[in-house]
Amino acid sequence: MKNSKILKLLVLPVILLMLISCKSNRKIEPVEGYINVTGGRVWYKIVGEGDKTPILILHGGPGATSYYLRPLEALSKDRPVIFFDQIGCGRSTLKMDTSQMNIKFYVDEVYQVKKALGLKDFYLYGQSWGTILAAEYYFAHPEGIKAIIFASPALSGKLWIRDSQLLLSRLPDNLQKIIRKYEKLKDFKAPEYQKAMMVYYKQHIARKLPWSEDIKKTFAHLGERVYTHMNGPSEFTFTGTLQYYDATKKLPNIKVPTLFICGEYDEARPETTEYYASLVPGSKFVVIKNAAHMTMQDNPEQDIKEIRAFLSEIKNR
Repeated sequence: MKNSKILKLLVLPVILLMLISCKSNRKIEPVEGYINVTGGRVWYKIVGEGDKTPILILHGGPGATSYYLRPLEALSKDRPVIFFDQIGCGRSTLKMDTSQMNIKFYVDEVYQVKKALGLKDFYLYGQSWGTILAAEYYFAHPEGIKAIIFASPALSGKLWIRDSQLLLSRLPDNLQKIIRKYEKLKDFKAPEYQKAMMVYYKQHIARKLPWSEDIKKTFAHLGERVYTHMNGPSEFTFTGTLQYYDATKKLPNIKVPTLFICGEYDEARPETTEYYASLVPGSKFVVIKNAAHMTMQDNPEQDIKEIRAFLSEIKNR
């Protein structure tokens, strides 16, 4: 009997350790590779190997790749940061048909990436289209998500169209006429249209000039088919399937700490981003100064500082 009690005392701590380890993330180390998912292979890269909760990064677009988000690697001093290119763009499988170009397909893809990497607890960061993906992933699979960061959110197609038209109306009249002319003709490749488009982009997408190699690679490897199908031919001609998306009624259901970030000159306008934040109980709202849509490119110092400050407030971070 005495030996039985001693055995129980020895075995109990081992069982407890096993239970604890099952609930935590497996060791996440820096690595780059591919994950097989529905529709092909996803390229991913993990930077950082601290013991704090990892961050899973969802890029914009759809089809914009992870290149422009590289400044977020600065967060890896504290924790693993996980990047991946969604199917249809960048270094992942490019071939896909329109039946796959929808929110559910990409939510399932995130779930498969999360499972393949063995993530149990993690933070979810989405930028632009990535905020739609982050929101819908959370609504479908809230387990393990400790907090959400919505960067330059696009959480309502109706509000996005309203804001883009407002920003367009502030361009010089001659540029507005050029844009309207070629939109009516549906000639989005015309040099005149492209030149006018770049004026808008350099005001509301990324303001720091010249553009970094990260941004140039993002446009060079853009998944144009998925971008056009889901978004439209440009950032201000929002005619794709996402124009009908609206998360505003579901945002009050978010129950984890939430940060909303946007740039001072963002196409995701500060007024609209603050409205989204008001719908999520207890959320935090921050504007990045002298920045447009790519806040991490225009003002990486403040961008990283605000994210770190937000994460530092979370228990067991």
